[in-house]
Amino acid sequence: MMESVTKQSLAQYENEKSEIDVKSNFLYSFSLLPSAEKAAINSLYAFCSYIDDIVDSTPSTSLEAKNKKLKRLDWWEKEIEKIYNKERKNILIAPLNDLFDKFHIPKQYFVTLIDGCRRDLYQNRYATFAELKDYCYSVAGVVGLMSIEIFGYKYEETKQYAVSLGYALQLTNILRDVKHDKDNGYIYLPKEDMDRFGYSEEDLINEVYNDNFISLMEFQVSRAKKYYHEARAALKSEDKNNMFPAQVMDEIYYRLLEKIELNNYNVFKKKIKVSVIHKLMIAVKHWLTLKLFINRFSNNKNL
Repeated sequence: MMESVTKQSLAQYENEKSEIDVKSNFLYSFSLLPSAEKAAINSLYAFCSYIDDIVDSTPSTSLEAKNKKLKRLDWWEKEIEKIYNKERKNILIAPLNDLFDKFHIPKQYFVTLIDGCRRDLYQNRYATFAELKDYCYSVAGVVGLMSIEIFGYKYEETKQYAVSLGYALQLTNILRDVKHDKDNGYIYLPKEDMDRFGYSEEDLINEVYNDNFISLMEFQVSRAKKYYHEARAALKSEDKNNMFPAQVMDEIYYRLLEKIELNNYNVFKKKIKVSVIHKLMIAVKHWLTLKLFINRFSNNKNL
């Protein structure tokens, strides 16, 4: 049976202290997968999350702290190369070897992810949406592309589905975390959009909640929704069943976007979340829909 790599085993492999795992929305979409795919996607998520934690775990206020993080990311980029070349056989990362061997995920996807996380160490503002979109591809779009290699797909258009959904999820994260990111020195809302709606960086730092901010956020939410719709339009019916974990994520995060709207875009007051019960209901609904389809298909074949 295929096992999963964990953030703890990755930390042990790197000889670094392990961070405490925080539950993510992604876990609700993975929980109902068959065992092999579940183990693989959990390994992928653990690796992606671990790389992200290298950047986010402690503030990079000093040059020394930033350089240490850059060295760790560089080290992992080299390790990925060695793992792909079968130069690493450590039991701690054996599930990564299994992941690469069985699902043939392109090495460049991992390199792009590491480079996207590296970007957070030298860029904390985005002048244009084009810049932000490039960042979103690196930290979310490629994760979608890696995930569909595990889920399995028939049509090339499913790659566009994965990338567009990655954009949608990352943009939703950015809108939910405006306050948290600002408090940590990051502003992901493009400056060109802030200028367009007359909302300054100083306004954001001071958490000014006014009509200009509401208009700015309406625009951002509308843009995120466009990528959800693009993703759904790109997914052909024959690939829908395999993508049920991604569709769970789609619905959870789209609901989060709707909750931001229902709160009149006031993301300063409290962190907006979808309840655990609601997330479980969404996951079970998609799983039952899939089971119903499979049963009907089997019955039709037996007629």
